[in-house]
Amino acid sequence: MDMKMETWVQVRKIIHIDMDAFFASVEQRDYPELRGKPVAVGGSGERSVVAAASYEARRYGVRSALAAKVAKRMCPDLIFVPPRFQVYASVSRQIRQIFGEYTPLVEPLSLDEAYLDVTFARKGKPSATLIAAEIRRRIKEETGLTSSAGVSFNKFLAKMASEVNKPDGMFVITPDQASDFIDNLEIKKFYGIGKVSARKLNEIGIWFGRDLKLLERTELVKMFGKTGNFYYDIVRGIDNRPVEESQERKSLGAEDTFAHDLYSLEEMRPPLEELANRVWKQIGKAGLKGKTVTLKIKYGDFVQHTRSKTSSDYILNGSEFLEMGWNLLRGEEPFRTGIRLLGLTLSHFYHPGTGPVQLVIEF
Repeated sequence: MDMKMETWVQVRKIIHIDMDAFFASVEQRDYPELRGKPVAVGGSGERSVVAAASYEARRYGVRSALAAKVAKRMCPDLIFVPPRFQVYASVSRQIRQIFGEYTPLVEPLSLDEAYLDVTFARKGKPSATLIAAEIRRRIKEETGLTSSAGVSFNKFLAKMASEVNKPDGMFVITPDQASDFIDNLEIKKFYGIGKVSARKLNEIGIWFGRDLKLLERTELVKMFGKTGNFYYDIVRGIDNRPVEESQERKSLGAEDTFAHDLYSLEEMRPPLEELANRVWKQIGKAGLKGKTVTLKIKYGDFVQHTRSKTSSDYILNGSEFLEMGWNLLRGEEPFRTGIRLLGLTLSHFYHPGTGPVQLVIEF
């Protein structure tokens, strides 16, 4: 007699919570005279950059990591306020206490966003959508701040969903909706695909998820190294990464694989600057300060080198971080052959709440 085997698979319920313009919103909450006005958190000096921008400022195109002098040109009425990382960290802890009431599986990405796995929630109804709505309501009541939420069955889609109805909104992507959502998602909006990679894909006619699906796994790996495997999976709605409980972060970094090997420092400066900007943006969002810069180099023949330097003091601005990386790259000369990958990492962190540190930061 033939027997039909049925396999029961538990669909995960993942929520991504993202605070709306977190640093700037805290400033507007604490200083009523800033409400409704374009606000940039950071310094206004010649070499400063924007750490965060209010939604009023974003209407003018002001974004984090933008040079302060450029931001001021775009929005002449922009108000610069110095960052208060101790305050942001305190509010972040308050929000995480709310998360912990619903699930122990909370994975912070930075001070202002986190993944929650509520497949087996501690409290609330057995609906991730209802839990997300309740958490957003409580954040508003207890902190006076708004948040946006994405709900889906994996981390990638939950992250993408949280961007749909920002600010102060929520979006749900069910398994039945995932394929259409991804097909119509612009490549530049894919979480995990940076500007350089998006530009590289655009150059070969890949503009939407439906286009990316046409590339074979081997093609993506050839173009992007092991990250190509990740791209191949997420465009098909596959993301098996678990939500991992909070752990003290040891390092933050980024890397890029180039379409063609680079041979000169002149060619390498622009991608190194972009890497530094991406990492420094993460550092600012996480409210961290580090001392050790590590440069990763992979040559065209796949030989890999790393070079590190530790500063005597915490690195307090993106320009210093970039120059340390640049000096490490110059120290690698003469290059043994063309370079196919560069990576930049900051580590040896000060974590908020572990002790005193100077927080006068040139943003």
